[in-house]
Amino acid sequence: MFDKILIANRGEIALRVIRAAREMGIKTVAVHSTADSDAMHVRMADESVCIGPPPSPQSYLSMPAIISACEITGAQAIHPGYGFLSENAEFVQIVEDHDITFIGPTAEHIRVMGDKITAKDTMKALGVPCVPGSDGGVPDLAAAKKIGEEFGYPVIIKATAGGGGRGMKVAMNADEMESAFMTARAEGKAAFGNDEVYIEKYLTTPRHIEIQVFGDGKGKAVHLGERDCSLQRRHQKVFEEAPGPSITPEERARIGKICADAVAKINYIGAGTIEFLYENGEFYFIEMNTRLQVEHPVTEGIFGVDLVREQIRVASGLPMSFTQDDLEIEGHAIEVRINAEKLPNFSPCPGKITAYHAPGGLGVRMDSALYDGYSIPPYYDSLIAKLIVQGRDRAEALARLERALGELIVDGIDTTVPLFHALLQEPDLHSGEYNIHWLEHWLAENMAD
Repeated sequence: MFDKILIANRGEIALRVIRAAREMGIKTVAVHSTADSDAMHVRMADESVCIGPPPSPQSYLSMPAIISACEITGAQAIHPGYGFLSENAEFVQIVEDHDITFIGPTAEHIRVMGDKITAKDTMKALGVPCVPGSDGGVPDLAAAKKIGEEFGYPVIIKATAGGGGRGMKVAMNADEMESAFMTARAEGKAAFGNDEVYIEKYLTTPRHIEIQVFGDGKGKAVHLGERDCSLQRRHQKVFEEAPGPSITPEERARIGKICADAVAKINYIGAGTIEFLYENGEFYFIEMNTRLQVEHPVTEGIFGVDLVREQIRVASGLPMSFTQDDLEIEGHAIEVRINAEKLPNFSPCPGKITAYHAPGGLGVRMDSALYDGYSIPPYYDSLIAKLIVQGRDRAEALARLERALGELIVDGIDTTVPLFHALLQEPDLHSGEYNIHWLEHWLAENMAD
C-alpha cells in the first residue's frame, strides 16, 4: 500500500480523495495555484505544494509542475480526481515513466476511449450495443448527406475528440445538414484541435443512463448498476440518481453484465463509466469515461462502497474488496450539482461566501469545499457543492432532498439552488417521466433569459 499520494486536483473532489486516504492511513499532498492558497483541500492535506499562478494551464494542467511536486514530497502515486488531467493519456505515460503510480486506468485505455470513433469500434467489438451511424469519420459534406439519407433524419454530428456538448450538432432534415456539419467541424477544431466528425442516428426521446464499472486490471471486473443522468442543460448533468427510475432489474442485470464483461476482456483497471442513450428498452453506447464521475456518490450510497478507496487499493496491487455477488442495491440516492451561477442565464458568480451552513440529518451527504469567508475564484469550474441524499425508496429520497435544500445556506453569491426548489414542484420529476430534452424545454418555459 502507498505511504503518500498526491491529488492532482482541487475543490470537493480533492477533499473526497483526502478523506478516503486518511481513513486508509495514507498521507496526502495537495497541489494548488496561488488563487487556491486558502482552499479547504490545502488546509486538510498533510502537505501542500504551490504549482503556479491561477490559470489552469500554468498550474493544474502543468504536467512538469505536478511531477515536480511528487518528486519534492516523495509521493508514490497520483490521484487525478475528475477533469483537468484525469483523462490525459500523455500525462499518464509521463507519470509511469517517472516510476509514479497513476491511480486510474492505463494510458492506452484512456487513449482508446478518448477518441469517440475508436471507442465505439472497440465497444462494438466487445459486444456493447451502439447507436447506428457512420463507420468512422465522415470526410466531407457529400458523405454526410449520404449517411443522412441512409439512416434517415434526424441525425447528430459529433466531433470525434469532443466532450461536454461541444462539437455536437443536430440536423433534423437534409436542409439542415450543411450548417450542422460545418458548425460541428469548426467547434471541434476550435475546442480540441481536431475537426474530424462522425454521424449517428439521433434518438428523439432517450434517457441518459450510465453503468458504473470497476476492474482490477487482471481480467476481473464488476458493474455497480446504473445512474440516470437525464436531467441536463446544454449536455451538462444537473441531477443524477441511482437506481434509474425507468430501468428494470432484468435490464440492469443484462446491460451490467455486458459492460463488466467488456472491461474485463481488456484488463481495465479502476473505476470507469460506460454511458448510454436508452430508448424503448434498448441501450446505445455513446462514450466511456475512464475516471471517477462527479456523480459517483449516488452509486456509493446504494451499494455501500467507497469507490475512491477501491481505486487506491487496486492501483497499489491489491485485489478488489468485493465481487459481483456482494453488490446489492439498497434504497435510492439522488445528487444535485450546486453551481456558483446566477439564474436565469446561468452566468458564473464567483465571490466571497458570507455565510455557509451545510444540511445534515439521516441520509444527507454534502460534498463541498466551501466555508464561511471563502472566496470562490473566477478561474475554474462553477461547481461548488454536491448535495447527495438517500432514502429507502425514491419518494423518500425526493422528500429528503427538499428538506436538505431548505436547510442549506450559501450567502454572498448566487447559486443554482432555486432551480432545484422549482424542479421539486414538478409532477414529471416525481413520476420520473422525462428524457434528456425535458429540462431544456422546462427552462425555456420557466426560466427564460
